Amino acid sequence: MNVLNITDQLPLVDESPLDLHVLAENAQHAAAAFIAAGTATNTVRSYRSALTYWSAWLQLRYGHVLGDAPLPATVAVQFIVDHLARPLADGSWVHLLPPAIDAALVTARVKGGLGALAFNTVSHRLSVLGKWHRLNGWDNPCEEPALKTLLREARKAQARQGMAVRKKTAAVLEPLQRMLTTCTDGVRGIRDRALLLLAWSGGGRRRSEVVGLQIEDLRRLDTDTWLYALGATKTETSGVRREKPLRGTAAQALAAWLAVAPAVSGPLFRRLYKGGKVGTTALSADQVARIVQRRAQLAGLEGDWAAHSLRSGFVTEAGRQGVPLGEVMAMTEHRSVNTVMGYFQAGAMLSSRATCLLGDEELHRPDQNA
Repeated sequence: MNVLNITDQLPLVDESPLDLHVLAENAQHAAAAFIAAGTATNTVRSYRSALTYWSAWLQLRYGHVLGDAPLPATVAVQFIVDHLARPLADGSWVHLLPPAIDAALVTARVKGGLGALAFNTVSHRLSVLGKWHRLNGWDNPCEEPALKTLLREARKAQARQGMAVRKKTAAVLEPLQRMLTTCTDGVRGIRDRALLLLAWSGGGRRRSEVVGLQIEDLRRLDTDTWLYALGATKTETSGVRREKPLRGTAAQALAAWLAVAPAVSGPLFRRLYKGGKVGTTALSADQVARIVQRRAQLAGLEGDWAAHSLRSGFVTEAGRQGVPLGEVMAMTEHRSVNTVMGYFQAGAMLSSRATCLLGDEELHRPDQNA
């Protein structure tokens, strides 16, 4: 087979050839820029927070700076036993982080309070450490089998001793309706009502998705139906736009908000200023969480409320009302069935015939052997 020698046809260029085994510095920066641009803002923030904590802990615990060399697995194991509480025979819980270092981390404002960290927090920070190693081309210390076994057994030990994973309260239909009854405070109430209903009824939208919506993403079909388009999200990064429906009460609430805050472009949900003046700047993700918390407080609701309450509440309520799981996931865009099933089953079990096999007549029938 004849192979064309293309080198004879190429012009000469005044550039030094690259080393096949070394990535050029500008290419490293370009690759890092692609990774940063392709990562969600909230994810970048959580990574930055986790690496800041690692830096502070390493400096105080080892006198070592998180920098140009990989960390051994022993450091990751120490991180686990320093931060995860383990049960003792007398029923008390301990962790190995020295009190002086614990206090110093709190003083430096890289740790919220004294004491052990939640399992999910430790797991997330280990995950971030692993990603940091992979991006630097190093072996991931968190992939060591012994470390994985320790983390798995630590979670089981905490669960057996009654330390449950904390989840935000799910805003099912009843608490959502109570939140909506508080939305009577002028323009702010109109905006918050539209935001709550779109985030909940529109498929349990993440707060990043809510604040990312633009006026241009909306399309009205009729008085009771809108479509809104999602672009890149946490789980869908292809850039293909997907339209989701907003119907009935939620569609009417959206129309009411657009009537008091008309715009032809820009962010859908915007900040408000003194006197109910609508600004041009989009709400932040944190402000969405605060809106949910404020409305829950005004409604007198007990629980741990956050923006995620709307997403988990939508899935739970769909389970309660017998909506097929596939239809729910088409709206929420969950990729993992395992992730969504916990919320969905909690709602579905409430109407399951398996929970009332005795029947009402059995529950009220007098005991013949009494």
